[in-house]
Amino acid sequence: MENLHIAATASTPEVDFRFDRHSLTLKGESYPENASAFYGSVLSKVNVYLAGCSQADITLNIALAYFNSSSTKILFSMLEAFSRAAQAGNKVTLNWYHDEDDETLSEFGQEICEDFPAITFVDIPVQTN
Repeated sequence: MENLHIAATASTPEVDFRFDRHSLTLKGESYPENASAFYGSVLSKVNVYLAGCSQADITLNIALAYFNSSSTKILFSMLEAFSRAAQAGNKVTLNWYHDEDDETLSEFGQEICEDFPAITFVDIPVQTN
């Protein structure tokens, strides 16, 4: 499967999905005008990728400094797909990067941890200057 890279913009994150390495990264901010339009093809490719995974060790890196409510819905849809993949025998690790002083993102990460127990959750506070 071909890897997927979308450069970040002011309102959309960098998407760096290296399917061949089982390493998928979302980084930046996510508040696109139309989240469904931006993430639609991304989710489709993730679903095709996950359908072909068997006993894979998948790493999902999420480093979003900000995301709006429509991006949150998409993020949960994506995590549901990864959770199903984990329940099917793949090992899915979510590295959750957030500013160490951002309690909202830290708490959101803990909510993800509770909502998707099949995914190995790693909280990674990042120090910013």
